[in-house]
Amino acid sequence: MAELYNAAAPKKAANLSVNSDLLRKTRELNINLSATLERALKEELSKRKAEQWVEQNQAAIKSYNDSVEQHGCFSDEFREF
Repeated sequence: MAELYNAAAPKKAANLSVNSDLLRKTRELNINLSATLERALKEELSKRKAEQWVEQNQAAIKSYNDSVEQHGCFSDEFREF
């Protein structure tokens, strides 16, 4: 499976706008903003990529599901449950 992103890529500064109270409270608890944002972005990227994959492969998924419904699963004869 291909990497989601290059984790070894260099860091790049970015200007962001954040709710001031949220920012104050996270700073009070010494929450690492960069690490937290990277984690959240990675999760969102993974979610969106999965949605994109399903959308791009929708025809193949439907075809496979139709085939299983019509002919059963290729391993049905080996099931013991």
